[in-house]
Amino acid sequence: MRSLSVISSGTATKSFFSFFIIFLLSLPAIAQAEGFETRAKYSILVDDSTDTPLFEKSPDERITPSSMSKLMTLYVLFDKLKKGTVALHDNFRVSEKAWRMQGSKSFMAIDSRVPIEDLIRGIIIQSGNDACIVVAEGIAGSEESFAGEMNAMAAKLALKGSHFNNSTGWPDPEHYMTVHDLAILAHRLIHDFPEYYSYFSEKDYTYNNIHQYNRNLLLTRNIGVDGLKTGHTDDGGFGMVASASRDGRRLIAVVNGLANEKERADESEKLLEYGFREFATVNFFKAGETVETAEVWYGRDKSVLLVAQNDIAITINKASKNNLAAEVLYDSPVAAPIHKGDHIADLVIKREGMGNVIIPLIAANDVEKLSFFGRIMRGIMYRLPGKK
Repeated sequence: MRSLSVISSGTATKSFFSFFIIFLLSLPAIAQAEGFETRAKYSILVDDSTDTPLFEKSPDERITPSSMSKLMTLYVLFDKLKKGTVALHDNFRVSEKAWRMQGSKSFMAIDSRVPIEDLIRGIIIQSGNDACIVVAEGIAGSEESFAGEMNAMAAKLALKGSHFNNSTGWPDPEHYMTVHDLAILAHRLIHDFPEYYSYFSEKDYTYNNIHQYNRNLLLTRNIGVDGLKTGHTDDGGFGMVASASRDGRRLIAVVNGLANEKERADESEKLLEYGFREFATVNFFKAGETVETAEVWYGRDKSVLLVAQNDIAITINKASKNNLAAEVLYDSPVAAPIHKGDHIADLVIKREGMGNVIIPLIAANDVEKLSFFGRIMRGIMYRLPGKK
């Protein structure tokens, strides 16, 4: 989830782009908040569109994730649903262990069979520990085996600061995460399983004639928040993973170590408002659109078009938009033959205080190498006055 920050070395030619600076100067200026701070002991704010961290406070320290770690339980379940291993209409049995589990509950009757869709709502809306254990046992046979699946998935998702010992987030010295990992997990839930993401925005749910409300207070504040999960234990304090979308931008905020339910909502909202207010996402080029034209040495074509494989968009600090520069770096001229898709150059966009962004540029087309005779003639023509 981190932006690139080092310009590659060894390039022979630099082609500077004034277009970017002209475009950025047309953006309206908004003053940057000075000394932004949060009461949260641990926090991170990420622009989800460009994977850019906008604020961090001890992002890679191990925390007690409490019920926020239920997001991994859901990720494993959603992965099974997407692969067709289980279906929403399938049901799992409520064991005595699940029924006896303390903490937040969905109040599922012992030996009853509960549809997976109800279990999803029980985990997200009611934060039901019982629902988590039902899912864990239904998928893996035991909660211990399911924790192994959670850890395997964490490794697959490159969650380097996480380890799971249970499906619920129940306090355990060997059960931990980081707010950075929680942000990555939220990003993956949003983008890997868009068909299930709407469950996170549901405000209430009734099961077994018991009506409960979603603990995410931001869902009712009309600020664009549509997920994801809260958590609380005496050891970890109050925490939240929240995501909001406005005008095509999505931000993810994670906080932990707060004093109460209201404070975690207020601090999450403050982070999100800061991100929307102080930063902007700028779209430069669409995938496949020409970014630069590079000279070709001994090719049937004298130049090759350079394009980006994906859309080029970056997040900038609105207050420092005048302190931006962009350049294309590559060895020039580019020797033929060139194959479509070859990595030819790097577009480097430099942002004051936010690190550089490096986007690889590839050849948009093939360029064949001239024949031996053709290379001789090109050399002769190159040396004639006015024929370069």
